Amino acid sequence: MDRKGTRMKKENIKVPVNRIIPFSAVDGPGNRTAVFLQGCNLDCKYCHNPETRALCIHCGACVGKCPAGALSIVQEPTDTMGAKKSRVVFDPAKCVACDTCIHTCKHDASPRIQWMNADEVLAEIQKQMPFIRGVTVSGGECMLYPEFLTELFAKCKELGLHTLIDSNGMVDFSLYPDLLAVTDGVMLDIKAFREEDHVRVTGSTNETVLQNAAFLAGEDKLYEIRTVVVRELFDPAEVIVSIAEFLRPFTDIGRLRYKLIAFRPFGVREQYQIYESPDASYMQQLRLVALQAGFKDIVII
Repeated sequence: MDRKGTRMKKENIKVPVNRIIPFSAVDGPGNRTAVFLQGCNLDCKYCHNPETRALCIHCGACVGKCPAGALSIVQEPTDTMGAKKSRVVFDPAKCVACDTCIHTCKHDASPRIQWMNADEVLAEIQKQMPFIRGVTVSGGECMLYPEFLTELFAKCKELGLHTLIDSNGMVDFSLYPDLLAVTDGVMLDIKAFREEDHVRVTGSTNETVLQNAAFLAGEDKLYEIRTVVVRELFDPAEVIVSIAEFLRPFTDIGRLRYKLIAFRPFGVREQYQIYESPDASYMQQLRLVALQAGFKDIVII
């Protein structure tokens, strides 16, 4: 911020991009391009993409394991203290997406990220036009990079593209009015409602998440709520009813989409593959709970 307390705009910021999916039908309305950024501020036990949690520390363990030779070690110039450093370099042209590097990494990271600015990401998005309706940015946790999002979405709106943020809600949205001005909606994870349950699931409290839910609903920016159903960690039916009661003063909850996602062990860290996947019958029971609570647009995955 400047001396007057005004939030200063930052442009040409480069952020770690994990991947860009050219066409997605599950990340918002219509056909969309989905951009996934690297880095997350939660440690969810059921995380289905744990390789997006941290930035590469350049240990090099993955380099020799890459069957396509897409990874290499580069020695950087010594720093002012005379210490030698090396970093892992990724060549996307050689990558065959076998995920060997991800399975090798012990740090919940990926060496396959690319540092890109808004113009570079936009150039990838434009390759899909006019066959996409909009853009969704996810993670990791994309709200760790709000200035980048503001710049990218402003450029997307100039092209007539619908813009969505997929967030865990742990960054205060009210601090970024410029971003909300170019954002059509937020897909917000409410992973658990009771604080102790949220701590059990993620390692953090959910005070900011619920504040964001109320704020975004009041601003008509809350497009979708998402809850991953893991019965061993919390009571899913109680969560649905509690969310309905919490949001009712701020919005017509019948207008909100509620996406209930069945836990699946695929991609989950080995120590957390112990949880059971709820069957279709149980998910339909939760759908009825959501209907009775007042939600009308309910998606089961």
